[in-house]
Amino acid sequence: MRIVVSVVVAVFLFNSCIPLRIAPDIDDYKITKGKSFKKSLPKREMFVFEDPKEADEFYDYVNIKFQLNNENVYDDVPFEINTQTYFFSFYEVEIPDKTINLFPVVLDVFVNAALGNEDVEPIFSDDKNGVTRNGHWYIAIEAYSDHEKDCLKVGSLSREVVLNYLRALKKEYISTHNYNETVFKN
Repeated sequence: MRIVVSVVVAVFLFNSCIPLRIAPDIDDYKITKGKSFKKSLPKREMFVFEDPKEADEFYDYVNIKFQLNNENVYDDVPFEINTQTYFFSFYEVEIPDKTINLFPVVLDVFVNAALGNEDVEPIFSDDKNGVTRNGHWYIAIEAYSDHEKDCLKVGSLSREVVLNYLRALKKEYISTHNYNETVFKN
């Protein structure tokens, strides 16, 4: 009986996937330091939200909404709030979930050992050694002006008005399918 239970537990353990990294789940948006969210981002505070659309959709949205003609779309996009000019830059960021499935790897080891094969290609696992990835995409936006280097920083004079603007921008982006409509809303 003990052997049967041990075999069943071993099968369940080897059949399970062990998460190595899990992408964050953001309901609406999150204000966080860029470097702490993803190392390739700047150190400034960032307005981050999950991007449910296809790649480069936010680029197209910003390009059309602000009529940039594919010039400086990622950096220094100007917007105005109460006659004050601000700028934002955005980054499309992927953070993949990463898991390892031990069952195919261990099964390959046992089968190759039983057959006496040492230098044989894996049968059950692929060349990634059982590691699978599932990507999640985010838009990270930093805002600044000529007077403030980081408008989203706690204690910034313009933090609330810029946050309201970015919330509205995100809402419009998510709800709009034809980005040319945004030109007429301005």
